[in-house]
Amino acid sequence: MDATEHEDHGPATARDTVDVAVIGGGAAGLTLALHLREQRPGTRIVVLERQAHPVPEAAHKVGESTVEIAGYYLREVLGLEEHLRSQQLKKYGLRVFFSKDGNDDITRRVELGHAVRPPGAVGTYQLDRGRLENALGAELGARGVEFLSGAKADAVELLPDEEHHRLTVHTEDGAVRHIRARWVVDATGRASLLKRRLGLAKKVGHRANAVWFRVGCPIDVDQWSDDPGWRARIEEGRRELSTNHLMGPGYWVWLIRLASGSTSVGIVTDPGFHSFDGLNRFERALDWLDRHEPQCAGVIRRHRDQLQDFRVMKDYAYSSEQVFSADRWCLAGEAGVFLDPLYSPGLDLIAISNSLIVDLLTHALDGEDVEELAAIHNQVFLLIAEGWLSIYENQYALMGHARVMLSKVIWDTAVYWAVPGLLYFHDVLRHLVDRPDMVTGLARFSAASREVQRFFREWGAVDDEPHEQTPFVRFYDFDFMRSLHIGMTAGLSDEELNTRFADNITFIEHLSGQLVATVLAEFEAQPWNPAKAEQAKRWRADEALMALVEVHLRERGARPLSDQWIRLRPADEAVGTGETR
Repeated sequence: MDATEHEDHGPATARDTVDVAVIGGGAAGLTLALHLREQRPGTRIVVLERQAHPVPEAAHKVGESTVEIAGYYLREVLGLEEHLRSQQLKKYGLRVFFSKDGNDDITRRVELGHAVRPPGAVGTYQLDRGRLENALGAELGARGVEFLSGAKADAVELLPDEEHHRLTVHTEDGAVRHIRARWVVDATGRASLLKRRLGLAKKVGHRANAVWFRVGCPIDVDQWSDDPGWRARIEEGRRELSTNHLMGPGYWVWLIRLASGSTSVGIVTDPGFHSFDGLNRFERALDWLDRHEPQCAGVIRRHRDQLQDFRVMKDYAYSSEQVFSADRWCLAGEAGVFLDPLYSPGLDLIAISNSLIVDLLTHALDGEDVEELAAIHNQVFLLIAEGWLSIYENQYALMGHARVMLSKVIWDTAVYWAVPGLLYFHDVLRHLVDRPDMVTGLARFSAASREVQRFFREWGAVDDEPHEQTPFVRFYDFDFMRSLHIGMTAGLSDEELNTRFADNITFIEHLSGQLVATVLAEFEAQPWNPAKAEQAKRWRADEALMALVEVHLRERGARPLSDQWIRLRPADEAVGTGETR
């Protein structure tokens, strides 16, 4: 292309005319550029990142833990298996310890987690974010993508009626470049450059705060006790490689071991339970841990001289009115939506968003009219994000109720594997417009999810009595959990996938109905408890909940389902059917 002149932008050379300009070179922007380059090799891409590279390995960012969708994306879609194997840590799943007797002895706390390693096909990872981003930056250079670190986009002019948008960029060496781009992708994270400019910020109902820091040494929860019985719970693998969660009323604490040798520690709280002012400095956070998690606090105090950083985020959750536009711009990753670190959805949303963006850009750069496709992909992503948000809204109070929260974690995990996980592993989300039956199934799933999340809140608000439960609950104690987990990797044909997906939707309704039926029967068996009796009457009169119970009653004959995941009794005890009259 010949050089051209713009009065206000100076000369624009062929080098500065690109198909896609990605503003932001963190995890979202770098993975998007790599994904697009892999999908459409001839695409001219420039990535602009303000921070100079290489960045510190233990980067000052949240989002070190991945779950199955993100693991699949990094490993299979982006081809980073060797990097993940050699430079990061294989995660040993989610692990939760619920509060018990002052939290000064971890062996007395009810534990949920894996006792054996999950199969590699559903592998997940603990990421040194800086190490990952340095590797991605190097990979982009090897693939012919221009990656400008230490570069700041001072001006971004969106010109949907012209062939190119315009960017003015100051590079690390002090030069000014005028870049013309057919598409602009905002991957600036919480800075949300385009979202702020376009007035698309959307508040959400979830309120929570987080502080986190890193210490330059491993923290191994297995060393918190030398009790042989407690240690013997783990048949293979290491607890320290789990994303370990310490939970209590209105809070959870994460412990994430990193390949660089550091450990990430985070405290996430509901402001209705814990004042942010009591956590927003390291010494205050340490004092808070003394009160709520003394065993953890003692370990950190022994290593406080190895503190590497400290960061806070107040009222961190947000969304966007729009994330993709046929006017040739997109919001990627946290530039559009951030929900909550519980269950580690951040890189999952990046994987889903990037897959939709790459599909949109591929069609657009191939000369197709993408107005309808942009609207559909925008709707799909926001529906997924908003559905995920219901998992967190007004739910932190449940973290002080071990039985309720444990049942919720099992349910949340099961439905994640059954629906979004299955669809992502089979690359269906970008083709939903061609699958009306799946859209209908997703609507059913969304409806059931809303009702069950409300049910958990109502159950937790009334049922504050302690329950005797097995001290260690394994995800694979329940056959349906193992089946759903491995089922994501089945590699089904379109017809088989349609059948499996429909079966999974019905199963989720069956599981949900069993939950309602089991707890309702317990409440109705205690007429002397006025709070439970009144709540049972409300549930009995709730048409949506009773419809889920009807599915359970209809399906239990063909698909018997143990209620152990709700009652949480030792595995060798007989279990009931969760029936209701």
